[in-house]
Order: sequence, then C-alpha cells, then structure tokens
Amino acid sequence: MAKIVPQPGIMDIALYEGGKSKVDGVSNIVKLSSNENPFGPSEAAQEAVRRAVHEMHRYPSTDHTPLRTAIAEVHGLNADNIICGVGSDEIIHFLCQAYAGPGDEVVHTEHGFAMYKISAKAAGATPVEVKETERVTDVDAILAGCTKKTKLVFIANPNNPTGTMIGMAEIERLAEGIPPQAILVLDGAYAEYVEGYDGGAKLVEARDNVVMTRTFSKLYGLGGMRVGWGYAPKDIIDVLNRIRGPFNLSNVALAAAEAAVKDAAYVEKCRAENTRMRTWLAEALMEHGVPSDTSTANFILARFADQEEAEACDLFLQKNGIIVRRVGGYNLPAALRITVGDEASCRRVAHTVGLFKAGER
Repeated sequence: MAKIVPQPGIMDIALYEGGKSKVDGVSNIVKLSSNENPFGPSEAAQEAVRRAVHEMHRYPSTDHTPLRTAIAEVHGLNADNIICGVGSDEIIHFLCQAYAGPGDEVVHTEHGFAMYKISAKAAGATPVEVKETERVTDVDAILAGCTKKTKLVFIANPNNPTGTMIGMAEIERLAEGIPPQAILVLDGAYAEYVEGYDGGAKLVEARDNVVMTRTFSKLYGLGGMRVGWGYAPKDIIDVLNRIRGPFNLSNVALAAAEAAVKDAAYVEKCRAENTRMRTWLAEALMEHGVPSDTSTANFILARFADQEEAEACDLFLQKNGIIVRRVGGYNLPAALRITVGDEASCRRVAHTVGLFKAGER
C-alpha cells in the first residue's frame, strides 16, 4: 500500500517555538519573551473591538479597503499598493509561495527571523543562510550569497533577535546589487520603534524589486489579533492577492487595526516609553556585566560569557518568575532576548540578573 507523504521539504521544517508564557509552580510571572507591548492596545482599539463584536455574524471585507486606506493616510502611502495579512508572517508566506519553489533559493541572514526559512521550505525552495558581522546585517555577505537561483532576499531592519539595523544607504546598495530576478523583502516588524524611519517605503516606491512588510503585533499591542501588512509595487500586490484567502482577516481584527493605526498619540507615547526604558535596561544590565548591542527595537539581546551561563541565568530568572527568550535557535546560544517591559518589569529583571551575576543561584 502506498505511503502518504507530504511535499518535499515539509518534514525538514523545525516547528516554530514562541516565547514561553508560564513556569510550572511559579506565580506572579513577568513575561518578557515575546516582544509584546506591555501597555497593550490603545483604548481606541479596544473600543473598536467592543463595537465589532456585534458584527461577528457578518463576513469581513474581502479587500480590506478601510484598513488599507487608514494605513495609507497615516504613513503617506498608496492604498492600492498595500496588502493585509494574518500578521506579517502571512505576507512572508505569500511571497515565498508566489515567487519561490523547487530549484529556487531564498537568502536570509544567520540571525534572521525563523519564518524566512520555514516559509521557504514550505514552498519547496532552498533557504540560504549568510553571515552577519558582529550581529549586524552584512550587505556584502548577502550579495555574495546570491546566485542565479535567488528569488527572495529577506532582511529584518531592525533585526530580531539582535535589535541592530543598517542605514538606508546600505539597503539601497543591497536593492541595487541583488540579481535581476530577485525581490528584496524589508521586514519592518519593529520599524515603528525607530523615530523617523519609514521602513523602506520610499525605496519600494522608487524600485520594482523591493517589498516592505509591517505588523500591528508589536508597537500597536495587537499580537493576539494577528494583523500585518505589506507594501509593494502594484504588479507584486496583484500576484499576492491571487493567493490570499478572501476572508483572511476577521471583522474584529480589521476594526482593531484601523483604530490602532489612527491613534497617533498612543503610538508616540508607547514609542517614547520604550525608548526610555530600553536605554535604562541596557545600562542597568551593563552595570551587572551583561553587555548588549545598541537596540533599535523593543528588546535587548543580553550577551553572556557562554551558553552555559546564559542558560543558567535563564533558569534563575524563571525561578524568580521572569520569562525571557533563549535564542540558541537563532545561532545565539550565549544570549538571552529580553523584551523591554514597563518600568517595574525592567527594574525587576535587571535586579534579578544582578543577583545571578553576584553568585546567587
């Protein structure tokens, strides 16, 4: 009898592991493992959800026009060049499904987001990992890793889990230098945390080979709603919409995202508070002998002497009710990614790391 098997590459995919949210036997947990906004969604987004529950029996819009229009107005973009998805993850998946397959290659950096590799393999393509330089995206390494088989090049800017980013001049050089059949994808999940940074939107408008992805899961505090979007040349948007499910986003999620993107005052408040506590946390950890690169996102990549120390610190933090993220799966076994929480959470994690470094176990 013939054996039922999945498409080649599917069983090579390692399951994505999200940040832990509980520790057995420990209460009063502080979760700093998933880069969530500690202040949650704005009141405007919450009110939009309360109103939307009365329409849960209705099918949602198939073209997301109200949300795309709101995004376009806030960011100064063309609504026709926007596509909405179930988090930016779905846009990444669409790109791999539409533009990469067996015999094709998808380039990503060694500390890049896990979904690049997962989505590439799901499409039957071959992921190609290139080196970073001191945890920073290396344009020359990416260009050297491209071949005639390269169809997609993914970089997160700012990057997760390193928190580092490269300047627009380097991004432009990358867009100019990749092979003619390839698309450069700028993952801007953390772009809102960088004051004055457009995530690469102007570059998308200037070229035909660049796509930008964004999310409502981080600064906007809507991780549980799963809403993301992409900005791309119209030809690419047309392709992606052909494989997008017509009802991929719910009425409730669409309403929450539309209200959230319009609430500029709340966005600015969350950005400013994140910047303040990110600076404080990095300095506090450094005082305890735990260095980190300058982060431009909502987390710190805390570096330890080796994997053993990093894992021991993680266990000590868990024992004290603090959950952070191990990043060995991102080729950073001697580091822990710590979300920038509210002031109380930041002070608690810094104090506890200090106790660990002082010899408590």
